[in-house]
Amino acid sequence: MKKLILSLAASTVLASGAYAQMLELEKDELTFGFIKLTDMAPLAVAYEQGYFLDEGLFVTLEAQANWKVLLDGVIDGQLDGAHMLAGQPLAATIGFGTEAHIITPFSMDLNGNGITVSNEVWEEMKPNIPADADGKPIHPISAEALAPVVEQYKSEGKPFNMGMVFPVSTHNYELRYWLAAGGLHPGFYSPENITGQINADVLLSVTPPPQMPATLEAGTIYGYCVGEPWNQQAVFKGIGVPVITDYELWKNNPEKVFGITAEFAEENPNTTKAIVKALIRAAIWLDENDNANRMEAVEMLSQPEYVGADAEVIANSMTGTFEYEKGDVREVPDFNVFFRYNATYPFYSDAVWYLTQMRRWGQISEHKSDEWYDEVAKSVYRPDIYLEAARLLVDEGLANEEDFPWDSDGYKEATPAEDIIDGIPYDGRTPNAYLDSLPIGLKGEEKIVGNEVQG
Repeated sequence: MKKLILSLAASTVLASGAYAQMLELEKDELTFGFIKLTDMAPLAVAYEQGYFLDEGLFVTLEAQANWKVLLDGVIDGQLDGAHMLAGQPLAATIGFGTEAHIITPFSMDLNGNGITVSNEVWEEMKPNIPADADGKPIHPISAEALAPVVEQYKSEGKPFNMGMVFPVSTHNYELRYWLAAGGLHPGFYSPENITGQINADVLLSVTPPPQMPATLEAGTIYGYCVGEPWNQQAVFKGIGVPVITDYELWKNNPEKVFGITAEFAEENPNTTKAIVKALIRAAIWLDENDNANRMEAVEMLSQPEYVGADAEVIANSMTGTFEYEKGDVREVPDFNVFFRYNATYPFYSDAVWYLTQMRRWGQISEHKSDEWYDEVAKSVYRPDIYLEAARLLVDEGLANEEDFPWDSDGYKEATPAEDIIDGIPYDGRTPNAYLDSLPIGLKGEEKIVGNEVQG
């Protein structure tokens, strides 16, 4: 735990000569939760670089045991806000699992995840993977290479188990997306059966991120989807091989968000803007000058109170490279993006994508109109708060005007087919047409009744 005990003047003169003008705060002592992953970095940086203090905020950062504990802490008020899975505010707001109105005024990052398989499964996959002239696997690797392995396990009566971090996590949806793109069914949810394993070829279950490598090593699962540093940890331990990054699955896909209750935002509007200001500054610092600050961030995150993995492991993905097989290090400059490409802006289209995946796999059990997706997205993702905070930073000389999408309607341009592994484009403005375009998954009026798709 980190606790701020420093005092603060009315405004702080920064090294650049710019001023952070403090808002009149409704609440200045705050506790934020996080999970030990490298994408909690904006929180650590905002603390360590003094950006929270510049806003008059006295912040405590507390690592949480798992995503459910973290969400419950925000809902019951033990935590004022948290580093969250993007699906958590959406799922809570629509009442899937815990019901509460959670919002996000800040997206924490793009990309940052990978899918890892055990050494044994990797060796079984390799004959199905094309190689380049040097004998190295050609990326991206399709789940089509895994399909014969899964069939072999089935024929031997062995269930093929894989791990993801939470039912509404990006990792669950990315793993499902990859499997389905390769012709493997990852299973449906229903109101009566929330295992997510109905009709599944591959059985997915929850494992907290830091426990993924040990669970893989124990043989409980044959692979997993998780954020860093827990894919690279498998490489360093010699127990697994990352087969694909989420950047290869969907270029510059949205990842974590900063979540608070709608009630907190309503009761503490200036405090909320101050938080977002500090986080935007942290994100800028993480990406500025072509990631020049990343090694400093790596050392910061390696501290036990943050991620607590070896700096060498964290640096493997945080500094523009990614290691697949041991020794197969490749340039992936955008594996972690914290500010570039409007990474911090909470786009409605990002929210809609998560909702389509909930619908695709049965977590949303009934058909919803395109208008419903738009309404839910706008009730959870709050670019209005974000832009108010950004405007203050620009006025204070702490951010550049051109770095923010002031005129956006909240929807990104459609993601082109070539940026997604299955070659199917995504447009957040037409969610049902998108669902109809996906060969595996619920669409239209379909729903799960018992173990069958009906409708």
